[in-house]
Amino acid sequence: MTTPPNLRIASRISTLALLFTALSGCAHDPYEPQAAIIKDHVKAFYSYLQTDQVQAAVHENHRIEAMADEMAETVKKQARLHGISGVKHEFSLMNTARETAAQNWIALGRYFTITQQPEKARVSYQRVVDTYTDPAEIRYREQASRAIEDLQIMTPASGRTMP
Repeated sequence: MTTPPNLRIASRISTLALLFTALSGCAHDPYEPQAAIIKDHVKAFYSYLQTDQVQAAVHENHRIEAMADEMAETVKKQARLHGISGVKHEFSLMNTARETAAQNWIALGRYFTITQQPEKARVSYQRVVDTYTDPAEIRYREQASRAIEDLQIMTPASGRTMP
């Protein structure tokens, strides 16, 4: 992998670290440990991707998605008991986990594009289109759809990438 994608990945980790730091808020925030766990999975995801350990990176992203699913269940239960105001932090953290996972799938698609594996890239982008269907996640679906269209430009009908 070339240096520019690695720099972009490192920049992405820094950006996400800042996001999670902002999310974690004060030291008494009960959601800080969850935010730290997501942050650790994000760091691991990009670390694995930088070292071409794709399966491990995918596993980390699955763990982020699983956390988001667990948080969604918690939000539903707590909203029934305490109303919407009682789940603001959990809801925010859940959204962050889902957005992070969507961004990671897009980053994985870019990785596959850079390493000239267009079919794997297409699958990664399509996962975003199929999985992230909430109206708030439209920007990720649109980004993935554009990337799929871009792959059509790069990939001739024979299925091989152009030099």
